[in-house]
Amino acid sequence: MPFDHNDHYHRLLLRNIPPGALTALDVGCGTGRFARRLAARGLRVDAIDASPEAVSAAGTAPGVTFRTADATAVDLPTAHYDLITCLASLHHMPFGTVTALRAALAPGGTLLVLGCYPEHTPADWAVSLAAVPVNAAARLAVAAADRIRGHGPQPVRAPVRPPGTPLPQIRAEAAQLLPGSRVRRLLFWRYLLVYRDRTAG
Repeated sequence: MPFDHNDHYHRLLLRNIPPGALTALDVGCGTGRFARRLAARGLRVDAIDASPEAVSAAGTAPGVTFRTADATAVDLPTAHYDLITCLASLHHMPFGTVTALRAALAPGGTLLVLGCYPEHTPADWAVSLAAVPVNAAARLAVAAADRIRGHGPQPVRAPVRPPGTPLPQIRAEAAQLLPGSRVRRLLFWRYLLVYRDRTAG
């Protein structure tokens, strides 16, 4: 069924765009849904993904430059982006990749990671258990709405990899590599990491 956990959190991510942001990098853009939403807010977006199939399916969009690139290998401009986003993509690469993303932030810029984590602690399992009925209801509602609108399944989806790093380790690594960052557990097996560069002014 077509309920997408990442899409569900688009509005939360959009609320964290820093005021006056003009440039954005969307890492692991997939077929480009969030990159398009950023462009609709007036940002100039560089959207990269390691999957040529996903980038091809993304096509073109006003204000967005899509390209196939591996975030762990690509040369990013230093101190350039007002906003960098990673939606369910950071677990496809070493967590230390955030160091390069941090360096690419303009003064005062924001890094947003909507990440995935595996159940590892009693708290993880408790939240997962609470998410199951909500997830089922949301999937049914979205499927019914899509049938009414006549929407079919999306033909291309970005590659999926199970997450391997537990949330306590993510918090610890974020504290070391992104001092001052906040990591918040979300429903639907996700977390939100927010890091704001403090060098402006």
